[in-house]
Amino acid sequence: MAETTEIEIIGFSDGACGPFPCDDTRTCELSTCAPSENLVTAFEALKTELQARDPDVTLKLTLLDDGVPEYVMNIVEEHQPPLPIVLINGTVTPIGRISLPLITEQLERLTR
Repeated sequence: MAETTEIEIIGFSDGACGPFPCDDTRTCELSTCAPSENLVTAFEALKTELQARDPDVTLKLTLLDDGVPEYVMNIVEEHQPPLPIVLINGTVTPIGRISLPLITEQLERLTR
């Protein structure tokens, strides 16, 4: 049985999916959410793509609109990551945006 990998995206519902404007190059490789640059829309696009590739990947969206959970406060205090925060199996990754190739690269590192 394959081991499940959990990806958690943390940010605000009206926040951007990353620090770069959405343009025709689509370096994030997600087109169904373009050109919204909206975190929630980009999360759904990422979830669709990743789960189509690997059903053992689960995705969770944690919105900070109504407060910041204590574990997120601890992450921010320790790592000071940019929003959106990307966790893979609870570990902070140095991505800082929703990007299919960057997240896929991090997943591949776990299987090496």
